[in-house]
Amino acid sequence: MVILRRPEGHQSFLSAPVLESLDEIDAEIVVLGVPYGMPYGMAGVHNLASEAPEAIRRQSRRFGYGRFIDHWDFDLDGPLLDGRDIRIVDAGDVTGGPLDIPSLVASVTEAVKMIRAAGALPIILGGDDSVPIPVLRGYEDEGPITLLQIDAHIDWRDEVDGVREGYSSPMRRASEMNWIDGMIQVGMRGVGSARETELRDAQAYGSRIVTAREVRRAGVDEAVLRHLPGDRPCFITIDADGLDPSIMPAVSAPAPGGLLYEEVVDILHGVASRVPVVGLSMVELAPARDINELSALTATRLILNLIGAWVRGSGN
Repeated sequence: MVILRRPEGHQSFLSAPVLESLDEIDAEIVVLGVPYGMPYGMAGVHNLASEAPEAIRRQSRRFGYGRFIDHWDFDLDGPLLDGRDIRIVDAGDVTGGPLDIPSLVASVTEAVKMIRAAGALPIILGGDDSVPIPVLRGYEDEGPITLLQIDAHIDWRDEVDGVREGYSSPMRRASEMNWIDGMIQVGMRGVGSARETELRDAQAYGSRIVTAREVRRAGVDEAVLRHLPGDRPCFITIDADGLDPSIMPAVSAPAPGGLLYEEVVDILHGVASRVPVVGLSMVELAPARDINELSALTATRLILNLIGAWVRGSGN
């Protein structure tokens, strides 16, 4: 059973209608908050990223219904929804008791399956980088799907302190899902939890690992988009630390030399124009470390770019 905490009043993403039940989805896009994933110990149940869904919703209302949703967006060369009858709803946040984390993450998978069964696009507001694991399990009845990750780190640890589904492991767990057939990892730089053995495992799996420096030197088309296989559907997950801390300071592990806003926008537009996009997760935003809410604004603008590109894209 999925337990949802729904936004009050007009506090939803883009001030969009609030979905009353996942059993009655009448929309093309469903926003779902997932503040909690699999923690490394009890202190991590409510972590720096748990407040991110509300921070993103707060920024999104600047661009939403009753304000600027029909105004010209120069990132998209037109209004967000391109004059089309695209319905967006906010389902609220998946929640549950802190003493039963396995049931909580299972509810995330169930919620995503229900959204996909209704033919809608899930936009997931994390939460830390363990969130993509239960989200991707919601695609079990689909596939093959290409996974595109934007991140400073490759997230291929098999376990950390005995925890196998924490924020250092989402790409390793995704590689074990037989409906995920291909992985492109973009933005890597600096030092994270990966050791040489994790890098070799990712390479042996066939992951295309593209450093931030490669994107800057070769450009988005050559470094990233050429690796998309045919017209296979793609799920995109963005870890906030994949972007440079000059525009995304609110992260737990900042590293200089990250992707710039324009580069990530070009990736999102390029993917959506080439293949069907079947979902997006935005994770690891830490609002308590933000500066003038710049990071939440940047995250919001990236989500809006994905929505706008999806509306105009090859799969919609």
